[in-house]
Amino acid sequence: MKQRLSVRAIINDGGKALVVRRANGRPTILGKYELPGGKLAYNEQPEDALRRYLHDDIGMHVKSAQLFDVVTYIDHDDRGIQYAVIVYLVMPAETNRPIKLSGNYNKYKYSVMSQFQQNELTDLTQLLLGIIQQEEITDKTFKTVKVSGAKNTSDDMITIFSDGGSRGNPGPSAAGYVILDSSQQVIAEGGEYLGITTNNQAEYHGVRLGLEKAIELKCKRVDFKLDSMLVVNQMKGFYKIKNRELWPIHERIRGLMTKFERVTFYHVMREFNQLADGMVNKTLDEHMNERAEDQQQT
Repeated sequence: MKQRLSVRAIINDGGKALVVRRANGRPTILGKYELPGGKLAYNEQPEDALRRYLHDDIGMHVKSAQLFDVVTYIDHDDRGIQYAVIVYLVMPAETNRPIKLSGNYNKYKYSVMSQFQQNELTDLTQLLLGIIQQEEITDKTFKTVKVSGAKNTSDDMITIFSDGGSRGNPGPSAAGYVILDSSQQVIAEGGEYLGITTNNQAEYHGVRLGLEKAIELKCKRVDFKLDSMLVVNQMKGFYKIKNRELWPIHERIRGLMTKFERVTFYHVMREFNQLADGMVNKTLDEHMNERAEDQQQT
């Protein structure tokens, strides 16, 4: 597999990120919005590439650029290429200077992820905005979630944080989920002990549990947040499922998804998935405690 480096810029204005719409390119990105940036040239430093793209594509000079994150991404059109995407928080040198688009782009706007339909964004931009949308998830009682730039949409749209874990891989496993409504309030949470499985199987069962609860709640649109890049990329069709043990649960999830108007999957860093991770550990601990009590009684 080939590997390439790329840079992208988060240019923030009042909690909204600057995105630009492609005026050219292959059909899968043409007419879609993306964060400014692109591939590094040979022997080019990442920050130099960032400044080059912002100057040439949108007429912007950079005052400061702070490293935000580095993520990997498999190109949907050429799955033999893996990108390492270096993401910067950028402050323009002149905040009041108008945007001047090059021929690569024909429109720009400042927006948050919730204002877009899925087909308006490139796949990479969906991944990156899904990460930068997460600001802070710290309350261990599963009651507080803060999301940067979040905006209420319709009442039938929810966000599901799901997770799964195995103590042993394979070993005793559990899956968990936490569901938030459009105002980012917790409306449901749960976990299930799975027996002896692997981490990946447990991750998939977290998705399954979240979807089953969403059906019960009569929700129509779901945004999933997971820290398993494997599951996210397999559900988005970027990775093939080579492990046959995952086929049944994957097909079961596909069947559940047909009951919704829209289901999207986004990868988040592990520290931003503490809600669902807490449900997994809580479920496993409860099972272990019950098992210990049963052994004492016998």
